[in-house]
Amino acid sequence: MRFLAPFLLTAFATASSAQDNPNTILVLDGSGSMWGQIDGVAKITIAQEVVSALMDTIPPEQNIGLTVYGHRERGNCTDIETIVAPGPNTRDAIRDAVNGIKPLGKTPMTDSIIAAAEALRYTEDSATVILVSDGVETCNPDPCAAMRLLEEAAIDFTAHVVGFDVGSDAVALAQMQCIAEETGGQFLTADNAEELGAALQTVAAEPDPVGVTMTFTAVVGEDAALVTSPVLWDINSDAGMFAEDLDGNPLTADLLEGAYVATAYSLEYEQTVNVDFIVIDGGATEVTAVFEEPIPTARLVAPSSAPAGSNVQVGWDGPGHESDFVGIGAVGAEGGNQWQNYTYVRDGNPITLLMPATAGDYVIQYFSNDGARTAIAQTPITLLPVEASITAPAEAPAGAEISVAWTGPDYDSDFIGIGKADAEGGNQWENYTRTSDGSPLMLLVPTEPGDYLIQYFVNQDRTIYATAPIKVVDVKASITAPTEAQSGSEVEVTWTGPGYENDFIGIGKVGANGGNQWENYTRTNEGSPLTLTVPTEPGDYLIQYFINQDREIIATAALTVTDVAASVTAPASAPAGSDITVSWTGPDYENDFIGIGKVGATGGNQWKNYTRTSDGATLTLTVPTEPGDYLIQYFVNQDRTIIASTPFIAEPVKATITAPDTAVAGQTISVTWEGPDYESDFIGIGEAGATGGSQWVNYTRTNEGETLALRVPSLPGDYVIKYFVNQDRSVLAQHPITVSEATGRLIAPATAPAGTDLIVGWDGPDYEGDFIGVGKVGAEGGGRWERYERTNTGNPVTVRLPDEPGDYEVTYFIDQGRVPIATVPLTLE
Repeated sequence: MRFLAPFLLTAFATASSAQDNPNTILVLDGSGSMWGQIDGVAKITIAQEVVSALMDTIPPEQNIGLTVYGHRERGNCTDIETIVAPGPNTRDAIRDAVNGIKPLGKTPMTDSIIAAAEALRYTEDSATVILVSDGVETCNPDPCAAMRLLEEAAIDFTAHVVGFDVGSDAVALAQMQCIAEETGGQFLTADNAEELGAALQTVAAEPDPVGVTMTFTAVVGEDAALVTSPVLWDINSDAGMFAEDLDGNPLTADLLEGAYVATAYSLEYEQTVNVDFIVIDGGATEVTAVFEEPIPTARLVAPSSAPAGSNVQVGWDGPGHESDFVGIGAVGAEGGNQWQNYTYVRDGNPITLLMPATAGDYVIQYFSNDGARTAIAQTPITLLPVEASITAPAEAPAGAEISVAWTGPDYDSDFIGIGKADAEGGNQWENYTRTSDGSPLMLLVPTEPGDYLIQYFVNQDRTIYATAPIKVVDVKASITAPTEAQSGSEVEVTWTGPGYENDFIGIGKVGANGGNQWENYTRTNEGSPLTLTVPTEPGDYLIQYFINQDREIIATAALTVTDVAASVTAPASAPAGSDITVSWTGPDYENDFIGIGKVGATGGNQWKNYTRTSDGATLTLTVPTEPGDYLIQYFVNQDRTIIASTPFIAEPVKATITAPDTAVAGQTISVTWEGPDYESDFIGIGEAGATGGSQWVNYTRTNEGETLALRVPSLPGDYVIKYFVNQDRSVLAQHPITVSEATGRLIAPATAPAGTDLIVGWDGPDYEGDFIGVGKVGAEGGGRWERYERTNTGNPVTVRLPDEPGDYEVTYFIDQGRVPIATVPLTLE
C-alpha cells in the first residue's frame, strides 16, 4: 500500500492560496508605551524591523493592509487609522508606513480591531486581523464582550493576537487571550525581536487546507448487501493518486476538496467498479461502489431415465437458499411450466422428486430463489411409458358393486374410477376406489343406466393409464303398501329391489323435491315387509324406494294420509303449581304426550310441563306456577303436531312467612309459614338481591311442618327468607331479616411447647359442630386448623398442639361456613 498524500497536500495548499485570497489587516500598537526598550532597543524599532522582514515573506498577491492606533495624539481613544487599505501588492506601502510611526497616545486595542474589521467588510467577506500590542486596553472596558458581538455579526472573522513584552501583566494577558479565543484566533507572546518575528510568521502563515472525512462502502446486488469479503480501493484525482490498494469495507479517508475517482476491487467476485465523486465541505460524504450480484452455480445428479409418474432421487450441489428448489418440466418449457413438479432443496440431499405422469423428454433443473426463478443447473431425463390394465364385467346393474382387477404402478393415491363414456374432467369418475385397496377391488356402479368407462387414474394429475368399457343396465324394484292410513300411524310396506347398502323406503308429499321426498324412512336392511311411520299432516304422499348412493328412485306407491281423532278433558281451572287429572282419547302413538303451555306460545314453549299418554287415558299433569291462561294439548311425538286442545286457567296461590326480623349469624331460628305445600317445596334463606340458586344458602322442606327450624347463614348482612315452589323455584312469599355478627372470646397462653396439650377457655354461640382450631399465621383453608377440638366437648377445651415450632393462631370457628369469630396469637417453642 502506497500513500502520496504529502505531494497532494502541497499542491492543494498552493491551489487554495491562489483561489481563496482572504483579506488581512495588521493592527500595530503606536501608543506611547512602544518607546519602552528591550536590550537597549525601543520596542517600536524592533516592531518596525520585524514587520519589514515579514513583508518580504508574504506573496505579493496576498491582500493585506495596515491599521495603527495611538500614533498621532496623546490621550485620544479615537486615534485609530487604517493607513494601508487591504489589497495585493501592498508590502512596500506597509513597510514605509510602519517605519514612519512615532508612538504617542493611548491603547484602544478593541476599537482598532473593530475599525480594521469594518475596513475588511467583515459582515460581507471573510476577514482576518493580526494585532501586535504591548499593553493593556486603556479605552474599552470589556474587550471580550466587544469581540463576542463582532464574531456574531461576522461572516468569517478571525483575530490573531501577539502580546509583545507584556511580561507578567495578568490583565493584559487575559484581555489579549480573550480577544483571540472569542474570534477563533491564535494568541502568542513575544519578549524580544526574535520571538516577535516568529510569532508574526506563525499567525500570518496560510492555514493548512481542511480535509473532509469520506466513507467508502462496497455493496452487492439490488438489495445492497454489504460485501463481507476483502475489497481493495484506489483513490485518484487530477493531481495524482491519493491512495492505492487500501483494504477495508467500509473505509474512511480524509480528502481535500476536489474531484476524484474511487476504484473498488472485490477479491471474491473478481469485479472492478469505478465511482466518480466530488469532495466539498458540507457535501455528501458517502461513496458507494455497487458490485453486480454474481450468478450462483449449481450441479445436479439424477438418473437419465425413469418410469413416468415415479419418484426419483436427485442429488444437488448449489447455494442452498431457503426457497431454492429442484423442478422438472418438459424440454423447451418456459415460465412456470418449467417445473410441473418440484421439491425444495431444504428438504434434504438427495431430494425426492415426483416425475410427471406423461412419458417424454424432460429437464430437471435447479432454480435459484432470486425472484425470477433462474435455472442455474440442469440435467436431462427421459420418462418411460408405464403399463396398466383393467379387467371388469362388460355389464352391471345400476347401483351395484362390482369387482375390478387391475395392473399398474399403484402410485400414492392412484384410483380406479367409473364415469360416463363422454365425460370430461372430474366427471370422469362419478365413483372411485383407491388402488391401495388391492386387486381386485370393489367399485360402486352409478345408478343411471348407460355407457360408462372404468379407468386407471394417476392421482398426480388424473392422467389415464388404462380403460375398460361397461354398460350399466336398469335395476327393477316394487313397493306394496296400503293406499290409505291415519296421520302419524305406522304402516307395513312390502318391497322388492336390489337391497344395496343403506337403501331405504321413504315417504314424502307428492311433488316434494330433494330431501323433502322422505319425511320418514326405513332402511331396506330391516327386511321385507318393513314398518314405516306415516307423517302427521293429512294429504297425498308417495312411498318410494331410494338407492342410497345418490337417492335415485326406482319404485313408487301412492298413499293418502287421513286425519286422526283425539280429545282432551281437564278442569277449567286449578291453583298454579298444583297437580290436576286429565282424561284424553287419541292414537297413543309411541311417546305421544299431553302438555300444558301458555296461550300463544310456540315451539317447545307450548309444553312447560307434560305427561306421556303411555301413563294411561287418565293421567296427572302438573300446572305451571305462574298464574294465567293456558292450553292443555295432545301432542303427537313424531313432529309435535297438536291433535286436541282445551283451555285452562292457572289461579294465583297465596303464601305467608312469619319469622324474626333479626338473628345472630349461624343461629337456628323458628319460621312459621302458610302455602300450598306442594311436593318438595321449601323455605330458604339467602342474601338480599341474590338470584338463581344463590337465593337459598340454607333451606328446610315445607313437609317438615307449618313451623320449622331454619339455620341462619354464618356471615352477617341483609338476608331474605322465601317460600319456594320446588317445581321451578317460584317465590310465593318472603320476609327480610338482618343477620348480626356472632361474637366469641378465647383465653389461652401466649406461648406453649410444640406438641403438648393446650387448655383454651372460650365464650361463643356453641352451635352444632363449632370448634376451636390451631393453625399457622397466614394459613388458608383447612390449614387454619391443623389441630382442633369441638366446643361441645366442654369449656375449657383441650387441644393437642402441632409439633412444629412457630407463630400460630388459636381461633373459634362457626362450623357452618368455617367462619372465625375470635382469635388469639400463640407462639410454639
